[in-house]
Amino acid sequence: MEGERLASPARSSGLPAGGAGGESPGVDAPLLGSSGSSTLLQAEVLDLDEDEDDLEVFSKDASLMDMNSFSPMMPTSPLSMINQIKFEDEPDLKDLFITVDEPESHVTTIETFITYRIITKTSRGEFDSSEFEVRRRYQDFLWLKGKLEEAHPTLIIPPLPEKFIVKGMVERFNDDFIETRRKALHKFLNRIADHPTLTFNEDFKVFLTAQAWELSSHKKQGPGLLSRMGQTVRAVALSMRGVKSRPEEFMEMNNFIEVFSQKINLIDKISQRIYKEEREYSDEMREYGPIHILWSASEEDLVDTLKGIASCIDKCSKATEKRMSGLSEALLPVVHEYVLYSEMLMGVMKRRDQIQAELDSKVEALTYKKADTDLLTEEIGKLEDKVECANNALKADWERWRHNMQNDIKSAFTDMAEENIQYYEQFCMSFLPLFFSIHATAIPQTHHAYPQVSPVN
Repeated sequence: MEGERLASPARSSGLPAGGAGGESPGVDAPLLGSSGSSTLLQAEVLDLDEDEDDLEVFSKDASLMDMNSFSPMMPTSPLSMINQIKFEDEPDLKDLFITVDEPESHVTTIETFITYRIITKTSRGEFDSSEFEVRRRYQDFLWLKGKLEEAHPTLIIPPLPEKFIVKGMVERFNDDFIETRRKALHKFLNRIADHPTLTFNEDFKVFLTAQAWELSSHKKQGPGLLSRMGQTVRAVALSMRGVKSRPEEFMEMNNFIEVFSQKINLIDKISQRIYKEEREYSDEMREYGPIHILWSASEEDLVDTLKGIASCIDKCSKATEKRMSGLSEALLPVVHEYVLYSEMLMGVMKRRDQIQAELDSKVEALTYKKADTDLLTEEIGKLEDKVECANNALKADWERWRHNMQNDIKSAFTDMAEENIQYYEQFCMSFLPLFFSIHATAIPQTHHAYPQVSPVN
C-alpha cells in the first residue's frame, strides 16, 4: 500500500519509474491510468447528476485505464549521480521506520491543541542516533509540507488531512477525529520516508529529530516575511499571465488530473453515503433482537422460533459492524486520501506552469529587447535548466504516483469485496438453519391442507 520501498543511501535514492526495481505493476485489469505519455487521456468524462442516483462511476472508462507503461526516471535526488544506479540483483532495504502515536491534548490560555508522539528508527549514517522520539502538533506538519513544496515544487508531496473537520466528524477533538488524523499523519510521514527524493530532505530530518525548541529555532532560519510575500506576489503574477505553450505531455497530465479529480470525488461521496446508510441499517438491526425476545414472551407456540430469529439478528448485527469497520478503515481513508492527492496534483501543475511562465517572460523580454541583453541571456539559460529539471522531476514522480495510486485503490476495493463476501457468508450461515427448521415444521401442515391431485396423462 505504501508504494516503493526505500533504497539505502549508500546505493540508491532514486527508483525507476515503474517502482522498486523498475518492475511494472503487472496487473491484469488496472483501475485507473493511461497508456504512455502521448495517450494519457482520450475518453470523455461520465456525465453524472449531482444526486448520484446511479452508480455509473464504477463503469469502465478508457480515460482511466492502462497504467502499465512507464518512462525512465531522471535522477531527482540532491545526492551524487551514484544515487540513480539501481542493481537488479540487490534487494531493497528499508532503513527508516516512523511511527505516529499517543495523541496528547494541551490546553493553554490562548488555545487548545493536540500533539502526537513521533518515534523514528533508522540505520542511516547521516543521523546522529538510531532512534529519536519527539512530539509534534499539526502546525509542525504543515510547516514540513510547505518546506517540501518549496524545495521540490514539481514533486508530488503526500497530502495532509484537512486542518479542521474531516467528513462525518462533528466535534473537532473527539476521539474518532483524533484517531483519524493520527493515522493520516502516520501515513503522511511514511510516504515521505518511502519517497526516493523527499526522504533525504534536510527539513524532513530536522522534523524527525529536533526537540521543540530546536525546531522552533530552525523555522526562524527560513526567508523573512517580506521575501515570502515577494515570492507570492511574483507567483500570482506569473499564474495570471499563464503559459503560452504548455508541452503536450503536460497538457495530457492536466486532462488526466481533471478527470481523476471528478471521479475520485464522486467515489468519495458515494462511499460516504454507503457508510452512512450502513450505519443507520446497523442501528436499526440492533433493536430487532430485543424486540423478538419480548415478542416470544407472549407467543407460547413461537418461543423457539422467535428466539432463534433474535439470535440470527444478533449474529448479523455483529457481522455488519465488522464489515463497517473494514469499510471505515480500509476503503474510506484511501479514497479520501486520493481526493486530497487530486488537489495536490493541481497545485504541482500550477507550480510547473509558473516556472515555465517565468522563462517565457524572459524570452519575450529578450525578443523585444526590454532589458539588458547579456543579463537576460544569462537568466534565460538558468531558467531553461530550471524548467528542464522541474519537468523531469514531475514526469518521474508522476509515473511513480500513478503506480502507487493504482495499487492502493485496487487493494482497497479488493479488501472491501472480500469483506462483503465474508459478510454474506456469515449472514447465510446464520439464517439457513433457522429457515430449514421453520420450513420442516411447516411442510406437514401444508401437505394436509391441500387435496391430492393425480397427474394428468
